[in-house]
Amino acid sequence: MAATEIPTVRGPVPTTGLGTTLMHEHVFVLTPDSQVNWPGEWDEQERVADAVERLRALRDSGVHTIVDPTVDGLGRDVRRIARVNEQVPDLNIVVATGLYTYSDVPHFFAHRGRGVSPDLPEPMVELFLGDIREGIQGTDVRAAFLKCAIDHHGLTSGVERILRAVGETHVESGVPVMVHTHPRTQTGLDVERVLGEEGVDPRRVQLAHSGDSTDADHLSDLADKGFLLGMDRFGVDAVLDFEARVDIVVEMCRRGYASSMVLSQDASCYIDWLDPDLLALMPNWHYHHVRDDVVPALLERGVTEDQVERMLVDNPREWFEGR
Repeated sequence: MAATEIPTVRGPVPTTGLGTTLMHEHVFVLTPDSQVNWPGEWDEQERVADAVERLRALRDSGVHTIVDPTVDGLGRDVRRIARVNEQVPDLNIVVATGLYTYSDVPHFFAHRGRGVSPDLPEPMVELFLGDIREGIQGTDVRAAFLKCAIDHHGLTSGVERILRAVGETHVESGVPVMVHTHPRTQTGLDVERVLGEEGVDPRRVQLAHSGDSTDADHLSDLADKGFLLGMDRFGVDAVLDFEARVDIVVEMCRRGYASSMVLSQDASCYIDWLDPDLLALMPNWHYHHVRDDVVPALLERGVTEDQVERMLVDNPREWFEGR
């Protein structure tokens, strides 16, 4: 049975109320240990106020929902996000549980459960389920999906352990899965194998950053398998430029895959992973790029209004509904 509502930071909302949805955006991406040990750029009051201003502007532009895959490894603090969302009450923020690493599991898990013996229960599963069923970090804010990662490092033992924990949690909970991937090395195929062995239907899996590739044949193969493709780094021009990102979406729409893609930017109000001077080199990396620049470019190249709505409204809703 398809889900009819989804938990958000402000509480459950009908899936029909998600509206225009950016499927991969962060509010904050932080390195908490470094922020605590070498404070400097971070000012809590200033950053929260800035986030409120940015998200109000985003909502005023016509976006109703952002999906924020910030989990352990990306500086998740759902209480901070709740303080922001209280001041932008007409924007849905959907949050995740999971772990983000390209290589090893966090030290917290290294010598627990299956880090000690493959015969022991996986402690990640219980923690993920708690976030989904009870709430995150002692709050009543529940996670609506799972998030993990595999990058160019490939299927390391740590990445595989987390992928399997995510798969096990999905089977138990039914919530969908988003995986950060590196499409140029076709890591989506590793995701297919590992999550498939855990019993996960590809139709419940979103392969984030698929738009970093211009290999339409590879992306078409993944879409044919049932995966939802995250064309979600518009503005990250240092990885792939604007024209190439637009052109691959156009080509995939031409091939009939508008129902297999979502659009987003992977932007944030604040990220401490980059020197601010480097951010100045990517002026398009912000919340408004898709609506202001990408959609007009898609329409100019023959993508239809219905296909745009499919990628920004229908596909996100159906992914959460489990259709």
